[in-house]
This record gives sequence, C-alpha cells and structure tokens, in this order.
Amino acid sequence: MPLEIPVLETERLILRAPEPGDFEAWAAFCADAEAARYIGGVQDRIGAWRIMSVMAGGWLSRGYSMFSVIEKETGRWVGRVGPWQPEGWPGTEVGWGVVRDCWGKGYATEAAAATIDWAFATHGWTEVIHTIEPANTNSQKVAQRLGSRILRQATLPPPMSVAVDCWGQSRDEWLARRR
Repeated sequence: MPLEIPVLETERLILRAPEPGDFEAWAAFCADAEAARYIGGVQDRIGAWRIMSVMAGGWLSRGYSMFSVIEKETGRWVGRVGPWQPEGWPGTEVGWGVVRDCWGKGYATEAAAATIDWAFATHGWTEVIHTIEPANTNSQKVAQRLGSRILRQATLPPPMSVAVDCWGQSRDEWLARRR
C-alpha cells in the first residue's frame, strides 16, 4: 500500500511533505545560529541534508513527521512543523522551527495547531508534547498560545542529550479548547 502523506492548509500556510526543492531554504535555516539555537544548533549543508532526510524518512517509519511549511502568498519555504517522535523521544511531540524573518507572524502557532488536530484525529495520540529548553522563551509563548503547560521534565536522547521541559496537554484538553 503506497504511503499517502497529507497536505494540510491553514489560512496562510500549506503544510506538505519535505521535497528536494526545499533543500536550499532548509540548509539556510539550519545555518542560522539564532534560528537553530534550540533545535540542535547550527548545521552545515551535510548536516542539514541529514536532518531533512531523517524528517522525510519519518513518514515511512512512523507514518508522520515534520511538514515543510510553505507560505501561501509567496510559495516560499518558511519552516518545518509537525509530529515528531524519533526513537527514545519523551513523548508524542508536535514541534516547530520557522525562519527568523517570519518570527512574530504566528506561523508556528497556526501550523502547530493544524498538525495537532491532524495527529490526534489520525494517530490516536492521547497527549501532545513540545520539548522546549527552559531558556527558549519564544517557543514557550507558542506553547502557551496552543494551551499547553509544563507537564514534566525530560532529557532528549543522544546526540542532543539536552534537558527540556515537556510542555503539552491531553487530547481531551485540546479538543475542549478547540470546541
């Protein structure tokens, strides 16, 4: 049975599987020290290729992964957002990373909300988390706008091995907020 990767649309964004044409923008994003600060740090082009390939491969191994986020108005790749749970991860996460010139536009919140809806409806998750380093106040604000709170602390698996707060909420809490 062929894998069908959905395309999700929000008011301003298209969320679709990563494609080879995304690589230049993806590599520039990974090379931006401020944008990459809390998501594994700066990566060279080879590292960016590996990350993009791992996220694309997540669709085959898990049936979900990060979406490429495309700005409808321009067609430009502006980030990656979506379900994420590699081996050893502390839970069923929806994470985000948006190019710096799009910070403050609400794209992370808009895309994350759409992917949380999709993950709960499609995969039967009972909880969604967002692994956020305590110093990452920008992502904490996104999590709060999504209705999440700190549920617990965890350490991400190697090679990251970073202490994080697991922000999140139950499926029931999410659905009650969406009503």
